Amino acid sequence: MRREPEFRPHRVVVLALDGLLPFELGIPHRIFGRPRDARGRPLYDVVTCSIRPPGPVRTDADFAVQVEHGPEALATADTVIVPASYELGPVFEEGVLTGELAAALDHIRPGTRLASICTGVYVLAAAGLLDGRPATTHWADADRFQRLFPHIQVDPDVLFIDDGDVLTSAGVAAGIDLCLHMVRRDHGTAVANDVARRTVVPPHRDGGQAQYIHRPVPDPQQATTTSARAWALGRLHEPIQLRDMAAQESMSVRTFTRRFREETGVSPGQWLTQQRVERARHLLESTDRSVEQVAREAGFGTAQSMRQHLQAALGVTPTAYRRTFRAEKETAAALRR
Repeated sequence: MRREPEFRPHRVVVLALDGLLPFELGIPHRIFGRPRDARGRPLYDVVTCSIRPPGPVRTDADFAVQVEHGPEALATADTVIVPASYELGPVFEEGVLTGELAAALDHIRPGTRLASICTGVYVLAAAGLLDGRPATTHWADADRFQRLFPHIQVDPDVLFIDDGDVLTSAGVAAGIDLCLHMVRRDHGTAVANDVARRTVVPPHRDGGQAQYIHRPVPDPQQATTTSARAWALGRLHEPIQLRDMAAQESMSVRTFTRRFREETGVSPGQWLTQQRVERARHLLESTDRSVEQVAREAGFGTAQSMRQHLQAALGVTPTAYRRTFRAEKETAAALRR
C-alpha cells in the first residue's frame, strides 16, 4: 500500500526587533496564517522570535509585545521575515550589525528564504545578503539606503522585489503585497486570491510606489485613467494601442502617459503586461486550454511571446507553471474524493 508523504507546513519565522511596528509584525501572521490545504490543514506555520531569550520586545507604540521564542527559532525556518524597526542603531546609522543581531542571524540555515518589510531591509543589507542584488525599501528611505549600501541595486519605485531566495518590500502595507506574492508563488493564484478576499485587500495592486509619493493635490475636476484601465481589462485578448487607451479619457497620448504613470507608478505598456501575465496565470491554473489558446486569450498573441513574458516575470515557462499548480489542484481534488 502506497504511503502518503508526511505533511509538514512551511515554517515562517518573523524576527521581532526592538522598536518594531506592530502593524508590520502582524502582516505575516495574517497572510500566512490563512492558507489551508484540501483537508483544512494549515499550509504555513508562523512563529515570532526575538534576538534574545523569550520576553517582551519594545514597539513604537505604548505597549510591548511578549515574544515566546528566542533566536534558536531561526534555525527551524523555511522563510525568515524581518519587519521594520525604529531602533536599529548601528544597523541604520552605519550599516553594520550589532554582535547580538549577528549571532541571532547565524542560526539561519543556508537556503532559507529571506524577506524584509520596509526598513527591515537594513538588516539584510548589513548582513551582506543583498550585495550585488536588487532591493527596495520605503521610497522616503531609498536615497539614504543607497548611499549607505552602494553595492545594492536599489529600486525605489516598486512595491516589492522578488530576487529568488531574497525578497524585499516597500513601506508598511507593501508587506501585504509581498506576503501575498509569496503565497501566490508557493501555491498559485487561487490560494493567494482566497487569502486576499478574506483579508479584504486586492490580490494584486497595480503599479509601484511612485503613485504614493507626495504631490500637490490634483484638481478634483481633472480626468483620471481609471476608465481606460477598466476598458483595457475587458479586452486584454485584443491588441490594445496606447492611443486607444488615451482616447477613452479624451486625452493626448503624452498627457495620458504622464497621468497614468502618476496614478499607477508604471507605464501603460508595463501595466498591460502585468495584467496579461496575471490573466495567463489564472488560465494556466484553472483551465485545460492549450498554451497557444491561453496566449491568445491573455493577449500575448503567440505562445512564444507568452513564454518570454512569463519567464521574465516568474522565472518559469507556461508548461512548468501549469505542471506545478495543476498538480497541486489534482492532488487536492483526489483528497476530497
